[in-house]
Amino acid sequence: MPIGRTARSMTAESRSIWSRDFGFFFGARTVAKLGDTMLPVALAAGLLQYGHGAGAVGLAMAATTVCFAGLVIFGGVFADRFSTRLLMIGADVVRLGAQSIAAVLFFTGHIVLWQICVIGAVNGAAGALFQPGVASTVPRLATDVQKANGAIRVAESAAALAGPAVAGVLVAFASPGAVFAAHAGTYGLSALCLVLLRLPPALPGSLPHSNGFRADLVQGWREFRSRTWLWGVIAIFCVLMITTTGPLTPLVATLVVQEHGSGAYGLVNSALGAGTVLGGLVALRLRPRRMLRAGSLALIGYCAFPAAVGAQLGVPLMAAGAAVAGAGLSFWGVMWATSVQTQVPPDVLNRIHAYDVAGSIALLPVGQALAGPAASTFGAEQVLITGAVTTVVVCLALLSVPAIRGLVRVDGRAPVSGGGAAPGRPTRTTATRDPAIRDPAIREPATRQSVTREPAIREPAPPENR
Repeated sequence: MPIGRTARSMTAESRSIWSRDFGFFFGARTVAKLGDTMLPVALAAGLLQYGHGAGAVGLAMAATTVCFAGLVIFGGVFADRFSTRLLMIGADVVRLGAQSIAAVLFFTGHIVLWQICVIGAVNGAAGALFQPGVASTVPRLATDVQKANGAIRVAESAAALAGPAVAGVLVAFASPGAVFAAHAGTYGLSALCLVLLRLPPALPGSLPHSNGFRADLVQGWREFRSRTWLWGVIAIFCVLMITTTGPLTPLVATLVVQEHGSGAYGLVNSALGAGTVLGGLVALRLRPRRMLRAGSLALIGYCAFPAAVGAQLGVPLMAAGAAVAGAGLSFWGVMWATSVQTQVPPDVLNRIHAYDVAGSIALLPVGQALAGPAASTFGAEQVLITGAVTTVVVCLALLSVPAIRGLVRVDGRAPVSGGGAAPGRPTRTTATRDPAIRDPAIREPATRQSVTREPAIREPAPPENR
C-alpha cells in the first residue's frame, strides 16, 4: 500500500506544472497578452482623437506586424545562439522604453504619424527577438508540456477578454496616453518576471552548436523542411489565412455593427473569447494520442463563426458560433504548440518555431487586404460563407496527410538533432517505447539522422499564435 501511494504521488508530481519558475513565466505571458490586447484600442482612440483616420491606424499596426514577420526567422537564430531568457528580457526592456515614449507623445499631444510608426516598428523587431524563445522555455519549465500550454492558453484568452475593456475604461476616464503607459507597464512586469525566472540546466547535448549565423539559418530551414507534418500544416494554414482568418475580423465587424450595433459586436467578441478559454480548459484534460488529428477535428468548429455571421442568423446564434469557433481554435493551438515543443529537437526548436510563426502570419495581411475588394465584388456574406466552407476543406486536408494525422504524441523532449545526446544516455522521450513509432504505415523515409526520431519519422495560428 505505501509503495502504491508513493508511485501515485511520484506520477502526480511528474505531471505537475506549477512551480515557482513556471509561475513567473506564466505571469509574464499573461500580463504581456493583457497589454497587447489593449494596444489596438489605444492606437485607434489616440490617432482618431488627433485628427488621423482609419488608414493611419492600420498603417501604425502594420508597421509592427511587418517588422515582426520579417525579422522573426532571424530572431530564431539568435535565440538558438544566445540565452533565450536574456533575449526576452532585453526585448521587453526595449518595448518598455518604446511604449513609454509613445505615452509621453500622447500625453503632450505632439502626435506625428511617422514617429508612431517607428515606435511600432521597434516593437515588432523586439517581438521578433522575444517570440522564438517562448517555444523552448515551456518544455524546460514543465514536465507536462501539454498542460502547461493549456494553462497559458486559458490565461492569455482571459487576458484578451479583459484587455480591450481595461483600455476602454482608461480612454474614457483618462486619455489614450494612459493606455500606452499601462501597456509599457505590462512589459516592465513581464521583464521583472523573467528576471526572477531561473531556467533549469539544459540537457546534455541539447545546446546548439553554432557554425555561423548563415549556416545556422540554413540548418534551421533544412530541419524545418525535413518534417512533412510541420511544413505541411503551415502550408495548409496559409490557405486558411487568406480565405477565412484574414477577412473574418473586418467583415464581421462591418456586418454585425451595421445590422445590430456595436453592442452586439462586443457580445460576439466576448463569446469568441469565452470559447477560447473553454478550448484551453478542454486541452488541459483531454490527452489524445494523435494530437494533430484531434486538433484538426476540433478545428472544424472554427467554421461556425463565419458561417453564422455570413448567414445572418441573429446575434444569439452568431455568439454561439463564435464560442464554438474559439473553442476549436484554442484546442488546436494547444495541440499544435505541444507537438512542436515535444517533437522538434531542442537544439533547433527556436529556429523552427520562428519559421512556424513567420509562416503562420505571412499571408494574413493578404487576406485582410483582399477582404474589402472581395466583399465589394461578391458581397461580405458570400465571402464569409466561402471562408466557412474553406475551413472545413482545410481541416480535411490536414487529416488527409498521413504525416499529420498519424503523428503520435511524445510526453517529454525530443532528442537533439544529429544524435547530439551522449552515447548510451537515454533521451527524455517515450517515442522509442511506443510501438506506433515503428508502424510502417505512418513512417516516412528518413534521410537524415535528425529525422529518424519523428513519429514515426519520430511530430502554426489566427494572428500571433495559432
